[in-house]
Amino acid sequence: MVDRPGGIRRRRWRKASVRVQPPVELGDGLVFRELAPGDGPALAAAYSRNREHLAPWEPARSEAFFDVATHIRDVEATILRFEAGLAVPFVIVDGDEIVGRMNLSDIVRGAFQNAHLGYWIDARYNGRGLATMAVGLAVHAARGIGLHRVQAGTLVHNAASQAVLAHNGFERFGLARRYLRIAGEWQDHVLFERLLDEQ
Repeated sequence: MVDRPGGIRRRRWRKASVRVQPPVELGDGLVFRELAPGDGPALAAAYSRNREHLAPWEPARSEAFFDVATHIRDVEATILRFEAGLAVPFVIVDGDEIVGRMNLSDIVRGAFQNAHLGYWIDARYNGRGLATMAVGLAVHAARGIGLHRVQAGTLVHNAASQAVLAHNGFERFGLARRYLRIAGEWQDHVLFERLLDEQ
């Protein structure tokens, strides 16, 4: 670990021997790539820009959540989970800006071989099909690391996200009552799954 300004400690990252997913050009200068150690400031800026846009779809956020230091620590912790085989984090970038985030998280091996999928797109980039393309790439990455299944949950009224999942071959398999505390309230979620050994 090495000290950083402001008392933040930064891990010396070892280079992964194999990438899960190489960077992919999405058109118009946009790139889908794995989260990188230096992404904390850009991620903080992205969440700050999209604070109102994301508020109805995410847990209630404290003021501290939007600090750069918070996202530097989050990136470090997320990359450690990646190195441990527990998550695969991605971002969509436009130059130096992060304009989307996608995570395969809670990876379980053994008899389950499952991951949870979560994602969001910057408000300025909605309607371009970026979420649909990025979910497809995340599914490809999940298959590439030998997973059998990916699941995702959406708020019941989030028709746009449900359409993205359906376009990528996800099927609804249930309703989880009061599943996650979103926007300050326990809210029901529609559950979707994609079996990766099926076409």
